[in-house]
This record gives sequence, C-alpha cells and structure tokens, in this order.
Amino acid sequence: MTKHLRYLLLVAMQAAIARAAASPILQLPLDCSLGRDCFVQNYVDEDASDEAHDYRCGARTYDRHNGTDFRIPNMVAQAAGVRVLAAADGVIARTRDGMEDISTRATGRNAVKGKECGNGIVITHKDGWSTQYCHLAKGSVSVHTSQTVVAGQPIGLVGLSGDTEFPHVHLTVRRGDVVVDPFAESQSKSCELGTSLWNPRIPNIGNYPRGEVLNFGFSSEQVSMSQIETGEATKHGIARNLPLLAYVRAIGLEKGDEQFLQITDPTGASLVEATIPPLENAKAEFFMTAGKRESQWLNGTYRATYSVKRAGQTVLSKEFTAELR
Repeated sequence: MTKHLRYLLLVAMQAAIARAAASPILQLPLDCSLGRDCFVQNYVDEDASDEAHDYRCGARTYDRHNGTDFRIPNMVAQAAGVRVLAAADGVIARTRDGMEDISTRATGRNAVKGKECGNGIVITHKDGWSTQYCHLAKGSVSVHTSQTVVAGQPIGLVGLSGDTEFPHVHLTVRRGDVVVDPFAESQSKSCELGTSLWNPRIPNIGNYPRGEVLNFGFSSEQVSMSQIETGEATKHGIARNLPLLAYVRAIGLEKGDEQFLQITDPTGASLVEATIPPLENAKAEFFMTAGKRESQWLNGTYRATYSVKRAGQTVLSKEFTAELR
C-alpha cells in the first residue's frame, strides 16, 4: 500500500468518525416493541423524481414522504395510550396541541391544510440536528418550548391529529433544513445501504420486513377495514349458528404477492380455502377475509392459516385460532 493510499484511507476514516460523532444516536420514538405492537408503515422517500422508493429500493413509502411512520395496530391501542418518546437529548423548539383526533378520511385533507403535522413537537439537538414528531393525541403534549429533554423521555401520546388516516407518529429527522433518513443517513443514489442513526440495541431496528401481519381474528359478522382500524372487529367473536369468518390485514406487500387464507374445524377438516390473485402493484396495506355461512358448528378449536407467497416461496405466514364451547 502506497503512502498516498494510506493517507486517503486515513482521511476517509477520520471523516467517517467525525460524521458518526456529530450524528445523534436515536432511540425508538414510541414506547413499544417494534414488530410486535408497533410497526414501520412508511419509510422516507429516497427518490427525487415523481417515483418513490425507500432506502432498500422497496415500495414501503410514497412520493415526497419525508419521515418514518411508526404505527400502532388500531384505535383501541391508541385509546389505551401509547407514549411518544424523545429520540435523543435536546431542547424543545416548538409544540402544537389542541387539534382533534380524527381521520382525514372523515374530514378531508383541506380541513388540516397548513397544519398537516397535527399536534406536534420539534426537538433541536447538537450540531444542527432536529427531530419532529407529528400526529400526537389532543391534549397529550407534555413538554414546553425551551425545555430540556433526554432520550427516552415521554413527550406525548400517539394520536390521529393532522393529515393522517391511522394512529401513528411521523418522525422527521433533519440536519439543518435537510431531511435525513435515519435508516440510511449517507445513502448513495444507487440504493446501497447508508449509515443507520438508530441505537443498534433497539430490538428489530435493523430488520427490513418485506410484509407484516398487522391485524387478524375471527368474526361471526362481515368485517370492514374501518372496523379493523377502530377495533370493533375484535368484539364480534364466533357463535354456533352464525357465519364463521377469518380476517387478516397485512402491510408492506409487494407486486406479484399471492395470498392464501384457510380455515379448518376442530377435526382438522378444511372449511374454506381462499386465494387472492398476484398483486398487480405493491400495497401499503391489504385486507383479506374468508368464511362460510351459518351452520351447526362443532365445539372446539377453529384454526386459520394465512400465508403470502413471493416468487413461489412463502415469505409471510400467520396462524390464529378461536374457541367455540
């Protein structure tokens, strides 16, 4: 190795160390277990054109999305209260509270024009970094301007305020005025992996799930997407002389994915097998249900098995049961 090459490598290493030292180490902004009771719905859009792709060149984003959406399963979880946490030490720069928790599916987006973030907080950090937290619950913001906070400190609750249709926190990370993807800070345009700003001790933070099951269950009534979002679907249960249905909502499905849902009775016999044809496009979320009309159902355990095949391989599966006594 020549002296010149060693010098260049040394400069590159020093620059990387300096950049790492200047970058904040982020904690999860929700008090939850990632992949179990909270999920990444959308990542930062890395594409500067009218197209969109996330930091892994996947479709788990949309055009000009400037943050990471950490969502919770439904409004039942939101009503129970999920704490929003400061992602790093800093000082509260701005807050907003008082906006209603209501989906823009009901109000229309014009109702929140100019206040799309909803109830929110901006925290400034060292070296020009900042984090912004959007869609907090009305009346939950628990910090004030100029207050010093530490990483992991509760600052509010997950809500449904501003321009959103599901309960989540939209986290935007910036250095100065530039949006930075916390999963890939220094990513090149070729979709090579960049530098993660996340604390590597956060369970599952390094995973990139190519599909996840968000909600599932059995019901004796037809189930809609809105009932899944509100949690109403979980109250239905099954009954002897009523229809028997199973439902699943998955997120992060890809073009070409095939979905299957089977229900078996307590003897193991198949009651119903449903198939969704290959998806024509990637889906941020997809709702599937299958069932059978009313009958004198047997006592015992009913089992549903949901699976997703991608290029002939099973990449996602979920099994769940319901008891009839």
